[in-house]
Amino acid sequence: LAAGLGSRFSGAGHKLAQPLEGADDAGSVLGVTLRNALASRLPVRVVTTAELAPLIYQQVAACDGVIVAPQVPGRGMGDSIAAGVSASADAPGWLVLPADMPRVRPATLQKVAEALRINAVAFAQYHGRRGHPVGFGAELYSELVALSGDEGARRLVGRYPAQAVDVDDAGVLIDIDTVQD
Repeated sequence: LAAGLGSRFSGAGHKLAQPLEGADDAGSVLGVTLRNALASRLPVRVVTTAELAPLIYQQVAACDGVIVAPQVPGRGMGDSIAAGVSASADAPGWLVLPADMPRVRPATLQKVAEALRINAVAFAQYHGRRGHPVGFGAELYSELVALSGDEGARRLVGRYPAQAVDVDDAGVLIDIDTVQD
């Protein structure tokens, strides 16, 4: 998900376009997140804005699709999830990974996806703390495409039994919200 406004970021430009300190090639926050998602060898769809689309198009050849969401007041994570899920209706499930989480490892994405084979909802967990990605099985399609607003899929995680997937990846808890991050 790369369609948010990044409103808590006080630096110049969009937070997802900022160079990520410590990245091998000084890639952007969005670029590193996308590279890690692609390295998982899972299908990847990116929901983004027109402003950020050029960053994604640099790597899009390996990506399954880019959905450009309009910047409309009141749109939130729920709308982005609904757009991504509806664009891949035939998928066996979906992982939700915010683009401001570039430290999530490819193996973590694979582990959460694997948990969806027998669970309707699964999420990465590091040392007992819930993180991202969060995965949803195909049986939740109709509820996912009906999401809207800023809450995202939080209510679905609360409504259905969710499987914690223990991972040795602190990146599941680290998002980039400020210049200091």
